[in-house]
Amino acid sequence: MNWKNIFFGICCLSASLHAQQEQPNSDIDIQPFTIGETVTLQSQLLNEQRTLNIYLPNGYHQNSETEYPVIYLLDGSVDEDFIHIAGLVQFGSFSWINMIPETIVVGIANVDRKRDYTYPSTDEEYKKEYPTTGHSETFIKYLEKEVQPFVENKYRVTSQKTLIGQSLGGLVATEILYKKPNLFTNYIIVSPSLWYDYESLLKTTPTSYNSEKSIYIAVGEEGPIMKRVAKELYNTLNQNKKKNTKVYYHFLEKQDHGDALHLAVYSAFETIFSETKK
Repeated sequence: MNWKNIFFGICCLSASLHAQQEQPNSDIDIQPFTIGETVTLQSQLLNEQRTLNIYLPNGYHQNSETEYPVIYLLDGSVDEDFIHIAGLVQFGSFSWINMIPETIVVGIANVDRKRDYTYPSTDEEYKKEYPTTGHSETFIKYLEKEVQPFVENKYRVTSQKTLIGQSLGGLVATEILYKKPNLFTNYIIVSPSLWYDYESLLKTTPTSYNSEKSIYIAVGEEGPIMKRVAKELYNTLNQNKKKNTKVYYHFLEKQDHGDALHLAVYSAFETIFSETKK
């Protein structure tokens, strides 16, 4: 047996395989996978660039006549809640599911959520730990004066607008509901951080409104304070609701603060939009 010839053959085979690996396979075409659009705008109110992630329903560009409701999602960065909420919307709007109508999702990416999602606090320790806190009023104006007008001018939308907020996002969603309720038609408020500033928001009186609303409040097994304040919010809204308002409460006993949002939003879609079909 000629070991030199065998070794030479192995070397040639190895070199041939390596060369094949380096050659691009002409049968493979790799393209980026996208589920929407990312828009970067200069906010005059916030004095900074802000990012919106936009999910458009299948067929949006093919049908130039159809208008769509809009979901505005707080914590809407790609690495936050945008992708899985957009996925729920796509799934729920499949014709064989028919849970919700085809809907545009606007994910509002964060820059400083403790700044944007909190009103001024009297808690000195909290302010010391989070010195940028307390500017939700400006953020709410940003939603009203910049984000909504941009979406309404850029995309084909109906007047139905849903807001989704969780944790501090649930706090600012509640603040909007209390102070400027007509900014949105539906409110999905999950695990709201209403403990903030000694629960002061719960002690205020919500602003009156006349438009039709659906309000969905959910909380998981997140400790006695979180459960209590969420239930107090529900009780307050339910006891003072108008005839054209529906208020729902959902306790997710198997979920906690980290994983309540996905199931809560799915349940909210089933509840709110099934009611609108009746």
